[in-house]
Amino acid sequence: MLPGLVVTLIIAYLFGSIPFGLFLTRAAGLGDIRQIGSGNIGATNVLRTGNRPIAAATLLLDAAKAAVAILVARTLLYNPNLPVGGDAALPLYLAALGAFLGHCFPVWLGFKGGKGVAVMIGSLLTLSWPVGLIFCAVWLLIALTRKLSSLAALTAAATAPIFAYVVVDEWLAATAALLAILLFYQHRENIMRLIAGTEPKIGSEKKAS
Repeated sequence: MLPGLVVTLIIAYLFGSIPFGLFLTRAAGLGDIRQIGSGNIGATNVLRTGNRPIAAATLLLDAAKAAVAILVARTLLYNPNLPVGGDAALPLYLAALGAFLGHCFPVWLGFKGGKGVAVMIGSLLTLSWPVGLIFCAVWLLIALTRKLSSLAALTAAATAPIFAYVVVDEWLAATAALLAILLFYQHRENIMRLIAGTEPKIGSEKKAS
């Protein structure tokens, strides 16, 4: 069992470490995304280039790589009919964790990647689509009312374990909580700016330019 879990984690990490934001911005002639804005490779930073289609594609592909990692774990490494819930689904939870770690800390980029929002969305939608949709709904609610992308992500991540527990069980809740902790760590600079009241609002950078 243990070797299989290790293989699951490694394969998921490799999927998660694919830097779609970097590839897409370079292919579109937008330069190196690591030299723009916050320097991370996620969709929010890609949006700072002003190219919305590329940012949307980055969001979708980053979410998809987490989904693929979990589906590979389900199909090839464990039981293709395995439902989410209970400790039997541990390989699926490890796949979600591996994809998240790969995205945030890709070995190819000196362990400097994205912040994990899209990957968390893709993971939750694949593990339990109701929980994933609730995450997206919370994000949209905060983003539309407060105009702060980071606050929306942090709020959605903080509430995800609660909904995961209510909808599924404590195992998925623990997985969501671990992903949320990592997401909060990746947003530590945003949190400091939120506290200081200096966090830029959605669209503010575009208007300033």
